[in-house]
Amino acid sequence: MMQRHSRIYIAGHRGLVGSAIHRELQRQGYTQILTVSRAELDLRDNQAVGAWFERHQPEYVFLAAAKVGGILANSTYPVDFLQDNLQIQTNLIQHSYRTGVKKLLFLGSSCIYPKFAPQPIKEEYLLTGALEPTNQWYAIAKIAGIKLCQAYRQQYGWSAICVMPTNLYGPGDRFDLHNAHVLPALIRKFHEAKIHQQPQVTIWGTGTPRREFLYVEDLAAACIFLMQNYDEPEIINVGTGEDLTISELAHLIRKITGYSGEIVYDPSKPDGTPRKLLDVSRIHRLGWQAQTPLPLGIEKTYAWYVTHAQGNS
Repeated sequence: MMQRHSRIYIAGHRGLVGSAIHRELQRQGYTQILTVSRAELDLRDNQAVGAWFERHQPEYVFLAAAKVGGILANSTYPVDFLQDNLQIQTNLIQHSYRTGVKKLLFLGSSCIYPKFAPQPIKEEYLLTGALEPTNQWYAIAKIAGIKLCQAYRQQYGWSAICVMPTNLYGPGDRFDLHNAHVLPALIRKFHEAKIHQQPQVTIWGTGTPRREFLYVEDLAAACIFLMQNYDEPEIINVGTGEDLTISELAHLIRKITGYSGEIVYDPSKPDGTPRKLLDVSRIHRLGWQAQTPLPLGIEKTYAWYVTHAQGNS
């Protein structure tokens, strides 16, 4: 069990997930949170990572560091997405075990599951079908991280758990239209359409695909809960267990941003997977459920965007 004085390292503390875990640990009163910037430590450098672990001796590790991006970035830089992520997670897992870390939490992604997995997606569906081609490089790296954690547990009895979150959003998200995921991209689109008094906003695809969204602060709380209450080899999903269509999401964001124009759809653009909803019964049985309703989460995210990201996204 993590204690308030335990030495806790957050790898990737400046990202969407890592920064949320950092805030939640502070809120809960943990006092020895270790972080290091990319400029100070290249997580792809095995020797440097080993030296850092020897020097700082963390007891618990949240592995939230990864190279991430959208469809365009994944398609353009497949070597980077596969190789960088393999190096980062292998170095962190290896040196966590070697230096006596008591427990590691590895953050995966729902993209590890087959493109046409039955819905809702159960944890056991991993490796039962083909991946979505547009992000397969990232997904394969994450699957390798899962298997490495499970291998360390099997061979050495080491506590490493693997958490698979659904689509995330919240403060600190990316709002760059070339790399952002659908929810932050729509926030920016509707906000700019309101500011520039544009008569309509165009949404890619038909608006019919269904997606699940989890507020990142809820994920942070789930990660700390799981670090304290879960110690099994099987991966575990984290989500809300509820989804909505992209059209419903667009209308909700239009209302929250105060945009009064028209929504139009461009069916010549791809819809992607028809539905992606995680089965979260396993984490519900442990006693954890998401607390932030989607409208409230979007309101908080929009407020953060207007204050912090507008003009810099």
